[in-house]
Amino acid sequence: MPRYREDDSALAALIEPDQVHRDVYLDQEVFDLEMERLWRRTWVYAGHTSQVPNAGDYLTVDIAGEPLVMVRESNGGVRVLKNRCAHKGAKLVSAREGNTGKFFRCPYHAWTFKTDGKLLAIPQKNGYEGTRLKECPSGQGLHAVANVATYRGFVFVRLSDDGPTFEEYFGDSLSSIDNMADRSPEGELEIAGGCLRYMHNCNWKMFVENLNDTMHPMVAHESSAGTAKKLWEGKPADEPKPMAIEQFVPFVSDYAFFDGMGVRVFENGHSYTGVNFSIHSSYSAQPEYEQKLIDAMGEEKAKSVLGTARHNTVYYPSLTIKGAIQAIRVVRPIAANKTLIESWTFRLKGAPDALLQRTLTYSRLINSPMSVVGHDDLHAYRGIQEGLEASGNDWVSLHRDYRAGEEDHRDQTVNGTSEISMRNQFRAWARYMTPQGTK
Repeated sequence: MPRYREDDSALAALIEPDQVHRDVYLDQEVFDLEMERLWRRTWVYAGHTSQVPNAGDYLTVDIAGEPLVMVRESNGGVRVLKNRCAHKGAKLVSAREGNTGKFFRCPYHAWTFKTDGKLLAIPQKNGYEGTRLKECPSGQGLHAVANVATYRGFVFVRLSDDGPTFEEYFGDSLSSIDNMADRSPEGELEIAGGCLRYMHNCNWKMFVENLNDTMHPMVAHESSAGTAKKLWEGKPADEPKPMAIEQFVPFVSDYAFFDGMGVRVFENGHSYTGVNFSIHSSYSAQPEYEQKLIDAMGEEKAKSVLGTARHNTVYYPSLTIKGAIQAIRVVRPIAANKTLIESWTFRLKGAPDALLQRTLTYSRLINSPMSVVGHDDLHAYRGIQEGLEASGNDWVSLHRDYRAGEEDHRDQTVNGTSEISMRNQFRAWARYMTPQGTK
């Protein structure tokens, strides 16, 4: 029997100001409702315009259970269409990416559609004379996603007609995307290399919450990053660090370091750590690159851009970015206990190749299926998913640094080890999932 679909009060009762019920991670019915009410009503990351640079280029993605295709139109625009033929519903394209030329051709009955979705041709067209095809949805061509927004090359979609505007939803949190794009001497980013994908046997929210959880690195990563730190102990202070050591070691900084980083939260579940500094702040200088940035935007702005070294910015619920390292991770929920994570790297247009090398190295060491740091997290997520099956305590604690009334402040900055970012995410969760949700 459905427990939550027919009882919004039961769904609302899963979220309290300082704790959440374990069903938000375990229950498949809750997951299905999330796809309908949260993932369809909010702005979810679809892809980057640099992934479809030429007319006819396309990228496929599934969001909230719907197959979509992002395509570069012949007029240069980017459109997001439902990836299903208007005839019998077959997927038009099955590959993750490719080029369809000037039109899509259904692999089942060869109906063809322009890249803007309009119906182009039907085999044996005379068979439809005198029928209602032209008046029916099938005769109108492919269904386009109506709510699409592109910001600095990042393409977001809102599948539901009901929901906030793009600007209302993200607000000032977009400054993290600005900072990453502004790091390019040309002010533009482009996807570089392929995608690192791997499955996480856990609920999608565990991954998203962990991004701003600064109480775990010195514990969970002790064996990986901690080993790298020990290998470098005793080296002269002025000896140049290998890139791997430079990127590994900050993960086992102490509690004071992470607390001092600070965390900022925004309305609708968005947040970032690294208000004051982050694990990326002490990377080696790149004089050639820094000079290019100064030449492009002036010394004052260049220093401001490079001086902002945020850790993880969460664009709830689907996207996390690391502006200082030009990398993103994308959340693709599969089931209540299964989540696909995609890691992508960017090239800063106009920047020296050394910057891209640093990004690729970081993604391989930290975010890839071959990573040791990432596998520390993966082990933790799997352990949580399995551990929550134990009875006796139905609640997950989010009490750290909770202060009554914090929910009344939609944009605030606090100490870096606070669990406020997680509480902020669940306040957004409740708002979109239930009519009784928090304001």
